[in-house]
Amino acid sequence: MRKYAYTIKVTLLGLFLGMTSVVQADSSWTICHLVCEQNIVSLDVTEDYLLLPIQDDAPEGKICVVKDNEQKGTLMNVRLARERVDSYVPFALSAYKGQHISIEIQGVPETALCWKELKLSGSFDMANKESFRSVYHHTPAYGWMNDPNGMFYKDGVYHLYFQYNPYGSVWGNMHWGHSTSTDLMHWKFEGCAIVPDAWGAIFSGSCVVDHENTAGFGKEAVVAFYTSAKSTPWGDIQMQSMAYSLDNGKTFTKYEGNPIQTSSEKDFRDPKVFWYAPGKHWVMILAVGQHMEIYSSVNLKEWKKESEFGAMQGAHGGVWECPDLVEIPVEGTREKKWVLICNLNPGGPFGGSAAQYFVGSFDGKKFVNESPTQTKWMDWGKDNYATVTWNNAPDGRCIALGWMSNWQYANNVPTRQYRSANTLARDLTLYREGQELYLKSTPSSEVKKARGKKVSIPSFKVSEKHEMVNLFEEKQGAYEVEIVIQNAGASKIAFCLLNDKGEKVSMYYDLNRKQFVMDRSESGKVDFSKDFPAVTVAPVNVDKELTLRLFVDRSSIEAFGEDGKFVMTNLVFPSQPYVKMCFEADKNGYAVKSLNVYKLQ
Repeated sequence: MRKYAYTIKVTLLGLFLGMTSVVQADSSWTICHLVCEQNIVSLDVTEDYLLLPIQDDAPEGKICVVKDNEQKGTLMNVRLARERVDSYVPFALSAYKGQHISIEIQGVPETALCWKELKLSGSFDMANKESFRSVYHHTPAYGWMNDPNGMFYKDGVYHLYFQYNPYGSVWGNMHWGHSTSTDLMHWKFEGCAIVPDAWGAIFSGSCVVDHENTAGFGKEAVVAFYTSAKSTPWGDIQMQSMAYSLDNGKTFTKYEGNPIQTSSEKDFRDPKVFWYAPGKHWVMILAVGQHMEIYSSVNLKEWKKESEFGAMQGAHGGVWECPDLVEIPVEGTREKKWVLICNLNPGGPFGGSAAQYFVGSFDGKKFVNESPTQTKWMDWGKDNYATVTWNNAPDGRCIALGWMSNWQYANNVPTRQYRSANTLARDLTLYREGQELYLKSTPSSEVKKARGKKVSIPSFKVSEKHEMVNLFEEKQGAYEVEIVIQNAGASKIAFCLLNDKGEKVSMYYDLNRKQFVMDRSESGKVDFSKDFPAVTVAPVNVDKELTLRLFVDRSSIEAFGEDGKFVMTNLVFPSQPYVKMCFEADKNGYAVKSLNVYKLQ
C-alpha cells in the first residue's frame, strides 16, 4: 500500500469561506473542508475501493458519491476515525473506475485522523485474522451483523441473509448481507444482496421459493419480504416491501409496487412468509408491538389480515420481534404440531434478548396456543436471539439458526473488523414430557461431518479431588466435547473449561434442583459490559446417565444436553483458548464413562 504525503493550500477564497484544501502530493485526490464539518473528496477513480478508517465510538458522519452534481444512492452513516483506527471498511468505487467523482462526507471535523488514513486500494483483505473470530460459526467477513434473514434452500445450497452494516462494526445502515453454504458449516460471503432505498433501511424478513409462479415474477423465483424502516422528522415508519430474484438469490429486483403493507403502528416488522398447502395460499406473520398479526395471500402481493396472537400469552418484558410459524413432528408419533417462535427484547430469562416459543394448532388463518399459562424458552443462555428457520429445507427438516449475541452488549463485544456470529444450525423436533410438548434443538447432522481429529479420553472416576484433563495439544480453540457421565449418587456434578491463564467457564448439574448451570464470570474479558458476567440456568430432567455436547469456538460455548432437550448458548472472550477440563464432585462421586473431543474445521 502506498503512503501519501500531504500538503495544505489555503486560498484567499478558502479563508473567506472557512475552507481548507488538502491536496495529495501526487494529486490523486483533493480534500476540501467546508464549514459545519462538511467535506468533499474529489478524485479520479483508479482503484476499486476507498478504504475508510473506522473508530467504533466516534460520532456518526454521512457519506455518499456525487457524480455530475447528482447524489448516487443514499447517504450512509459512517463513524470515521477521530483519534484512532479500529478497523477499515471498503467503500466500493468500481462502478466509477476511470471517471472523476466527488465523495461528500458530512459531520466529520477537519482535525480528524481519518483524513490522513484514507487509502485507495484494488482489493480489501477479508482474511480471518481476529483472535476471537469463530472458526466454524458463520460470521460476516467485515462489518456488523445481527438477525438472520431470508433463509432458504435451493439446488443444494443454503442461503443465509442477515442484517448487515457494511460501513462499520456497530449497528446501522441496515442492508441484507448474503452468505451461502452447502453443508451449514462452511460459509461463503456473497456481499450485499438488498440495499437501502427511498423507502428506508432494509430490516428483517424472509424468502420463499415461488415454485408455481403465483406472483408472476417467474417460476422458481426467489421472493424476499423485508421491513422498510424510514426515519423522518416526524418519527420512524415501518412498512413491508418485497423483491424478487431470478438467479437463485444472488441479485434482487425490488417490486415496483412497494411498500406492499403499511400500518399506523410504531413497531410493524419482520415478515415471515410460507406456503400453507391445505388452503393453497401464502401466510405472512408479522411482529406488531407485543403481539403477532397473521395475513393471507394467493399472489404474494395483496394481503388480507386474518387474526392476531399474543394477548396474555408468554413473556412480555419487551417488544416482540422476528416471528416464525412452522409445523414440526412429535418424536415417536406420526403427529405434527405448529410452533410459533417469538423473539423478544428485553425480557429474556437472564436479561436482555431471548427466544420463546408456543406449541399449538394452525388452520391457515389463526394460531391457538395449547399451553397459554406457560412460557417456554428455546435456549437457556444469554446469546441466542432472532431465531428463525430455513424455508424450503430438504427432506422435510426444520432447521433453525439464531444470532449469537444479546442487545445488552452486542455493540460493545471486544471484536473490531466484524461483530457477531450465528449459532450452530439446529434441527427442531418436539418431544412429550408428561402432558406437555417441548422443543428439542439438536445440532444439525452436518456438524458431525465437519469433525476432524479425535481425542478419546479413557473413562475415569471423579470423587472429591479434582481431575484435570488436557483436551488438545495444539491450542486451536475450536472443537466439540462429547461427554457421557454415570452418576453414583452425587448431588452435584461439576466441571469447567479453562486455559493456562486461569480463565474458566464453570458448569455443573445440580441434581437436587434439577438444573444445569453455566458461569462465565471468570471466562476472560468480561469488563466491557456490566451485563456480560453472568450465570445461566436450564431446567433438566435427567436420570443416572447424563449426556452433554459442548461446542467451543474461540468466543462461544453452546451446550446441548440430553440430545437437545436443553440448550445453552453463551459468548466468551478468553485471552487464550480453553485447552483443559477440570472435574470435581461431592463424596458420592461419579464416573466419566466416555469423553471424546473432536476438532471442528
